[in-house]
Amino acid sequence: MNSLDKKLVVITGAASGIGEALAHVCADAGAYLLLADIDSQRLKTLAAALTAQFKNTGTSQRVLTQSCDVASEADMHALAATASLEFGGADILINNAGVALVAPILSGKLVDAHWLMDINFWGVVHGCRAFASQMHARPDTVIVNISSIFAMLSLPTQSIYNASKAAVRAFSDSLREELRVSVNSDDAGDKHSIHVLCVHPGGIRTRLVEQARLGDITAMAADTDSLNQQFKRIARTSPEQAAMAIMQAVSKRKTRLLIGADARVGDFFYRLFPARASAWFAGLLRRQGRNGRSGN
Repeated sequence: MNSLDKKLVVITGAASGIGEALAHVCADAGAYLLLADIDSQRLKTLAAALTAQFKNTGTSQRVLTQSCDVASEADMHALAATASLEFGGADILINNAGVALVAPILSGKLVDAHWLMDINFWGVVHGCRAFASQMHARPDTVIVNISSIFAMLSLPTQSIYNASKAAVRAFSDSLREELRVSVNSDDAGDKHSIHVLCVHPGGIRTRLVEQARLGDITAMAADTDSLNQQFKRIARTSPEQAAMAIMQAVSKRKTRLLIGADARVGDFFYRLFPARASAWFAGLLRRQGRNGRSGN
């Protein structure tokens, strides 16, 4: 991975999981950090750990934190204002904040569906809109939007989650073209292109399922414990591995990244059998759930 020396990396959902791992990876590469999360206490703990890391290496403190709800457009504009005021603007924006919902679409609560879409999709939109103008003014900037392999593969009880991640995928593809500045265009001026990377992780060992809102989950698991165990069986990739892969993709200016063997296999089957891949994957998870309940 290329050096991020004195580059400002803004990370939402930074207090745990992939976001926390990204903060450490970027710190090791010399980046300045602006970390945002709705969980201000965990964010303070992370900031303290990073500050200690900087002191141990003899470098000055390069991290700011800000409590932020990505579902709030005002919060995201406030975060962008901090980036501009304190650092002169963002070089890399990572829209990482996300939540999960496991519930059938017909019996699930619509308020939960709106809650998830406000964070997983509108949070990404708010971030891109808030930061684009300052990033257009800087060279070599990158926006990273975290989608999922479930943008391609859809599962029972996860229709809203699937929809949110598919929306991020489509939004990122369109945004990439909108933020591409032609040097020959009449309105180019001093504007620079903003590169857009869309990331599709498979199972990552995070607290996503533990923190999910749950409805009737019997289509996928017998109970909450079974659901958590099922997730742990398929979540083979660590947050640290995911973070390294993301930042390597940023340095190589990739437009699309699949993380984990499960994501690569799932994407392969989706492209080969688009009408059957979701049914195949759902059946595989059901069999794993039955095997887990029987003790195999």
